[in-house]
Amino acid sequence: MQKLLNRIAVSVRKSPVIWAIGVLLLAWLAGRARQNPVLFAQFLVDGIRLGFVYALVALGYTMVYGIVRLINFAHGDVFMIGAFAAFFATTRYHWSFVPAMVLAMVVCAFLSVVIERIAYKPLRDAPRISALITAVGMSFFLEYFTALNFVFTPNFIVFAPQPLQFKSWNVLGVTVSNIMFVIIAVGTICLVALYYLVYRTKLGKAMRAVAWDKPTARLMGIDVDLVITFTFALGAALAGVGGMLYVVAYPQIRTFLGVMPGLKSFIAAVFGGIGSIPGAFIGALTIGMVETLAAGYLSSTLRDTIVFSILIIVLLLRPTGLFGEAAKEKA
Repeated sequence: MQKLLNRIAVSVRKSPVIWAIGVLLLAWLAGRARQNPVLFAQFLVDGIRLGFVYALVALGYTMVYGIVRLINFAHGDVFMIGAFAAFFATTRYHWSFVPAMVLAMVVCAFLSVVIERIAYKPLRDAPRISALITAVGMSFFLEYFTALNFVFTPNFIVFAPQPLQFKSWNVLGVTVSNIMFVIIAVGTICLVALYYLVYRTKLGKAMRAVAWDKPTARLMGIDVDLVITFTFALGAALAGVGGMLYVVAYPQIRTFLGVMPGLKSFIAAVFGGIGSIPGAFIGALTIGMVETLAAGYLSSTLRDTIVFSILIIVLLLRPTGLFGEAAKEKA
């Protein structure tokens, strides 16, 4: 906690404009909260629920970028594949929640490994623009191939029956549901497990070594290719969990499902500081709450504009994000 507070203090000193804007927005929100505290609390609850889903996707972006300096724009579509895997497991084969979630993780991890081996690994030493264009192309391929009638079809599909029976309670005027608690619980478990893996295990140490300096990591006996593949698989597995949780909360699914959540999760990773796990989590919660507050207090048509405006402001004023650190990129 002290380390996080120190990084916040450093961020305030380096980016006073962003933090000043944040303070003004918080003051405006405080006024809204005084006018109708119940409505404000409801928006926050909905934003936290959405933010936990974004966090699971944002972590994949931030880990892959930290290892190979690649913005994997196909990551949002892997999220969509996880949602479809959970959909077929629960509606056609009547699997319960946990087995369906495990299947979504496995399918997404396998797909991401295939994508990394076929599309990204051959371009690892190529100019980064080549890998970026390939990532965009892979994203379009997944969206339009799965939209074919013999795959998933381009139609909207209702996710029913649900793997979890919906229950809601009224707590001091605020509506909370069992699905919200499940999303927060599963998201927290995944985040804690990831943090432990990255910072408390030998494999996590290898991941950090590869992120810092690949040639030196090879000299130390680390299998760099294996670490990169594992990072892609791990990020995709988290996206699979996020995909299932998303369609459980918003039970409608289609092949373009991952476009906006994927982009907003990317914005969350940039906002928090891409390459930083705590930054991705805090950024995702912030983006989730900003989206719901903007839709509630301003306009549902403006919420996406506001979220993308955050990306522009952060890139202009602090390209490394709130908790990111400027560092010389390694080969």
